[in-house]
Amino acid sequence: MTETRQITLEDYPAGMPAPEHFGHRTVDLPDPQDGEVLIRVLWMSVDPYMRGRMRPNVKSYIPPFQKGEPLDGGAVGQVIKSKDPKFAEGDFVVGFAGGWRDHHVGPASAYTKVDPNLAPLSAYLGVLGMPGLTAWVGLSQIIKPKEGEVLYVSGAAGAVGSLACQLGKHYGMTVMGSAGSAEKVEWLEKEAGVDKAFNYKEHDVVSLTKAISEIAPKGVDGYFENVGGMQLEAILNTVAFGGRMAFCGMISGYNNDKPEPGPSNLINIVGRGVMIQGFIVSNYMNLVPQFAAEVAPLLAAGKVKFEETIYEGLDKAPDAFIGLFRGENFGKAVVKIAEPA
Repeated sequence: MTETRQITLEDYPAGMPAPEHFGHRTVDLPDPQDGEVLIRVLWMSVDPYMRGRMRPNVKSYIPPFQKGEPLDGGAVGQVIKSKDPKFAEGDFVVGFAGGWRDHHVGPASAYTKVDPNLAPLSAYLGVLGMPGLTAWVGLSQIIKPKEGEVLYVSGAAGAVGSLACQLGKHYGMTVMGSAGSAEKVEWLEKEAGVDKAFNYKEHDVVSLTKAISEIAPKGVDGYFENVGGMQLEAILNTVAFGGRMAFCGMISGYNNDKPEPGPSNLINIVGRGVMIQGFIVSNYMNLVPQFAAEVAPLLAAGKVKFEETIYEGLDKAPDAFIGLFRGENFGKAVVKIAEPA
């Protein structure tokens, strides 16, 4: 048996999550059975979708976390014991389970071997992981960009948004994006190649509408939605005829006790023939090879840049998660739990 620490959900947050909503425990894990592996967790991911799993009465695509039980999420680890021929001791793997703990026992089928020489291990939770796939799906499968079109990305300095911006440039688009600080705006324009970035905190609907129109007088062709709220209303004011919108999330409302009032200009969807599609990235797992074949070479060639906000130690996992909703993360928020053996 292997002793491991786990972070638990002690209570469902009403509003912003706080440290008191989390706890910890130490348990003994059984040895892996046939078809299973024991993973030593090296890195774990915190992601906005996890907040939805803390709403037990909300119908969703994924079951809620249970009070008093460990949380779960994406993780990169190293195989300690393997009862499956696909993995050997020492292999590095990534999976959608195993986060929020030191060790994890689970089916080998839940993990994929990764190459630490291609990219830092933490990148498999970000630009080469679920957030990267999310950005690629939203752009390539839903917005379907054409060279010369205009793209706007909300939450552009986050893990998903930053790659969405860079893929937009790769596809030949004029790219605008929003972020919540001058530092993030500067990075988007100077490092990520965004044509124009906005600090959304300095705008309201009227001023953002005007600013977007100055860059895109013919309208915004593609919109990648991560935030919601005021920015969505500004985009509906400026969307081009035949515009396409990929809705990935609306983090601005995840901690609200009551739904925010909807945009006042939804009629523009009809008058301008706008296509809006929400999507869940887990429905596109069959496209992972296609995603990796396109994005991994861009990363290796230095044509895609990424930032990380790294928290040290399993005990910092709640802080990392809470920081997502305070805008504290720059790029992908990850927790470093251990060094490789």
